[in-house]
Amino acid sequence: MLSKLTVTNFLSFKEKTTFDLHATGYKVLTNANINNDVLKGLMFVGANASGKTNIIKALKMLLDLLFAEKTVDLGGKRCLFSEQFTLILEYEFQIANQRITYYIEYDELQDSLIEKLFVGSDCLINRIGSNAESKITDTKMYTDIDNHSLFLREIFFNTRFRNHDLLKQWFDFLLNSVFMDGYKEIIFSPGNVSLELDDYLKKRGAEEINDFFQKHNFHQRIEYSEKSEGRMFKIQNARKIVFFKRQGVGEPIPFALESLGNQKLIALLPVFFHTIKNGGMLIIDEFSSGLHNFLEELLVKYFMNHSSNAQLFLVSHSTNLLSNSLLRPDQIYAVDFKGIEGSKVKRFSSEQPRVAQNLEKMYTSGVFGGIPDFRDEVHEN
Repeated sequence: MLSKLTVTNFLSFKEKTTFDLHATGYKVLTNANINNDVLKGLMFVGANASGKTNIIKALKMLLDLLFAEKTVDLGGKRCLFSEQFTLILEYEFQIANQRITYYIEYDELQDSLIEKLFVGSDCLINRIGSNAESKITDTKMYTDIDNHSLFLREIFFNTRFRNHDLLKQWFDFLLNSVFMDGYKEIIFSPGNVSLELDDYLKKRGAEEINDFFQKHNFHQRIEYSEKSEGRMFKIQNARKIVFFKRQGVGEPIPFALESLGNQKLIALLPVFFHTIKNGGMLIIDEFSSGLHNFLEELLVKYFMNHSSNAQLFLVSHSTNLLSNSLLRPDQIYAVDFKGIEGSKVKRFSSEQPRVAQNLEKMYTSGVFGGIPDFRDEVHEN
């Protein structure tokens, strides 16, 4: 699981900024929201354009660089209002009770990469520009590495980490991870798992979603078929589509005519089911798009209660999620944009709120920062 993320000169984060997932001493939600002393996710709140999504981009960047894009293009990710030309991303994971640290540094002026991979204090990969030393390949010294590709990526695709079980476990965790844009409903699975709703239903059918509905008292179910009928009428379609059937009504409602909230919900459920079962990071931008507040709370609680080797990272403007019954204070970061200083963060736990205190009210009153600083509309007499 991810235990720490550090970014420097990355997009709006001009200064070195660390997001820590080691659990603090809070005694709330210790069973549900912590696994082996590592938090099962973080939530980021803040005003529009504060930099929240850039944290999500730093997480997705690791998946993109290792699995999606052979050519590294980090030049466009440097902070545009910084005089420094070096960008740094550092990821720390806890896998099988061992610490894995992966360090990436890109110098835009030199157009060169530095990569370092550590297990504990043991450096397994040390790459500077086109030269590298490696302890995990038969060849120990390299002098002709492509300046625009990650050395770790090349090793993985060439060797699949033969005889390195710990690194295999780490990459299995990454391959099981999923990114989703909740607004655009764009899904990226490094492991190429089909999690788009139609693909998911073709392979698994509607049973898992209907079980979720029944367990949580939704009073509805779905069918995935070319046709569906009720007591009054029948709908026939050229291909399989989703039909909703509501308790007490029974007539089929085609997906396109269903509410936006229900559409968003069943698009989200496959990625939740997958990550909870298989482990990995579930990274969601615009999580709250189209969902009722209570439904957001249910999904967060469902993830925390049913996952073990999995983490949920989300950006949301829904302040109702700021509750000690859902998330611990050390799982929430407020983000502010401070002009030329760039984005700054504050971990809620740094203010040491008591378990009985209302995190939502503390946030909206400005205790943690991360709230809009605009003048309200004034009614004229």
